[in-house]
Amino acid sequence: MHFERSDLAGLVLVTPERLSDERGYFTRTFCAEEFAREGLVRAFPQASLSYNATRGTVRGMHFQVAPHGETKLVRCARGAIYDVVVDLRQGEPTYRQWRGFELTAQNGLALYIPDGFAHGFQTLTDESEIAYAITPPFVPGAGSGVRHNDPAIAVRWPLPVGAIADKDRAWPLLADASRP
Repeated sequence: MHFERSDLAGLVLVTPERLSDERGYFTRTFCAEEFAREGLVRAFPQASLSYNATRGTVRGMHFQVAPHGETKLVRCARGAIYDVVVDLRQGEPTYRQWRGFELTAQNGLALYIPDGFAHGFQTLTDESEIAYAITPPFVPGAGSGVRHNDPAIAVRWPLPVGAIADKDRAWPLLADASRP
């Protein structure tokens, strides 16, 4: 695996090494030893899958509030997504900055998102599936978010926003939101 650190401290793009032959390929998507060597979380007690029927769907921007902040390892298992993170760590020089990454089933990339970031994505294809490894497990009542179209953050989504949950549409603006 190759670990590429972002300019947003703690955010890491993980590129798996694929072994290919006439049958297809085999790849390790996680190795606790390699993650530990990189100083990353190496135990994820929860795994989740998100299925999205239509292109343009937006989910996010989500996080859990302290003391239940989440670290996530996110990859697209089917289709393609534009994965977005926003640094919500007050006091960091990159506070309120966002980055977007194209994660696809074909490129196999994963995004390691530490606690302190809001996370969301937009589907670039119909019938996408996104796999998450998460620590700690979800805590009811600790979930929060910021609006996907907050002008203070100004995420540039690649497609017009299609399906979006009422809950995601109603998250507060960053200025009024709780913090991770």
